[in-house]
Amino acid sequence: MLTINGRPGRLCDGPSRRELLTVGGVGLLGLTLPNALALREAQASPVLGGGFGRAKNVIFIFLQGGPSHIDIWDPKPEAPENIRGAFKAIPTKVSGIQVSELMPRLAQQMDKATLIRSLSYTPAGLINHTAAIYQILTGYTPDKVAPSGQLDPPTMTDFPTAGSQVARLKPPDAAMLPFVMLPRPVQESNVVNKGGTAGFLGKAYDPYYLFPPGADTDQAKMDRVKLDDLKLRPEVSEVRLERRVNLRKTLDAGMPAVEKAVEKYALHKYYQQAYHLLLSGRARQAFDLSQEPAELRDRYGRHTFGQSVLLARRLVEAGTRFVQVNWPSVANGEPSQTSWDTHYSTMRALKELHCPKLDGALAALLADLHDRGLLKETLVVALGEFGRSPRLGVDTTGNGGNKPDGRDHWPYCYTALIAGAGVGMGACYGKSDQTGSSPSEDLTHPTDVLATVYHALGIRPDTLVYNHLNQPRELVQGKVIEGLFR
Repeated sequence: MLTINGRPGRLCDGPSRRELLTVGGVGLLGLTLPNALALREAQASPVLGGGFGRAKNVIFIFLQGGPSHIDIWDPKPEAPENIRGAFKAIPTKVSGIQVSELMPRLAQQMDKATLIRSLSYTPAGLINHTAAIYQILTGYTPDKVAPSGQLDPPTMTDFPTAGSQVARLKPPDAAMLPFVMLPRPVQESNVVNKGGTAGFLGKAYDPYYLFPPGADTDQAKMDRVKLDDLKLRPEVSEVRLERRVNLRKTLDAGMPAVEKAVEKYALHKYYQQAYHLLLSGRARQAFDLSQEPAELRDRYGRHTFGQSVLLARRLVEAGTRFVQVNWPSVANGEPSQTSWDTHYSTMRALKELHCPKLDGALAALLADLHDRGLLKETLVVALGEFGRSPRLGVDTTGNGGNKPDGRDHWPYCYTALIAGAGVGMGACYGKSDQTGSSPSEDLTHPTDVLATVYHALGIRPDTLVYNHLNQPRELVQGKVIEGLFR
């Protein structure tokens, strides 16, 4: 159902984004995708604080599983061995800022980013992944958590993920996919994509998902992304599609009430966007990684994460407003292969697998965006749902599964990287204590990061959205981190 009068428009149910993009009949083109694009845009807001409206788009890199802040972003070389771990701290391009020796390439790009070293929150109940993922992606804590710590599968009553909110309030200027999540949805245990859907906004605002085949080590995987949804069906030629568009126009002209609504709400603009999205080939071209030089693809890394990050750059360059890159590439994978959830084998997994991929891809992205002049208008965020316990071998979750060389879940202090769109370059915001256990300066809640994302895009974080019960809710109950902007 499309509601245009009074409350913000909402598609309560209906086809998924893939179904919306699959064109085969006048009903689908004329009534569904354009209606989704036509939902009322956010009203212009006054400029509020530094950085407001500086970002045109966002690359949100979600490091699912909880990366170890001490072993990556916030080393503690003076701490005891059972806290500092096996890795040395190295200087970066910015005097006074150190990172782990596992991140040498990022160290040379730190003059383009800020590290937030004071993220912290106290969970309600168990320190589990699913509830934390839901919080960082939607800005809200889940209403229901099972005794096991898991959540129910996604429903149409969930709070929308941030990218869906952005797709509704800030649709792209060009005929382009507004929100893409790649390489696949987040997953924890058997719960797929909790916190990663449009929830009560309706499926029209779900992200466009990619499901590349093959294993993470398959270097050709990202060249085989299926793009059938972004092209016309063989039986529908461009001429035939244009005839259907003209037929819709004729029907509208014969229906004064519909014609009046189309004119009042500028629906013709959204019909044209849906039409051009399919005919322009803009989205298909953005997904074509073969257009990139082999040397650049090598710098990002010939693995799923690296090529996904490169795709993110291509997508925002083509006009996509919000791109979310999820790690791990294989949900609930083995920690020694794919997952950041390193309860054991922390040092070997980080050194041999995780950090080389993260280091290369992040460094390449920052340099690439800067060289193309895109970093001025692209906000880059990289973080997990929490960090890892400062002391090796400590059991913080009560499951008894932590090994002597592993780190358990730790939401009380961890680090995020943020860059672009007016964010200060070569800086640290906040500080952790001597053991990385808790913030000692500028305590920052993860929802403050989401509030800052909205703020950078020119969207007030306190903008009201109406849920499935038509109840008003703020986009996020967080504070903008104004100290990030310079």
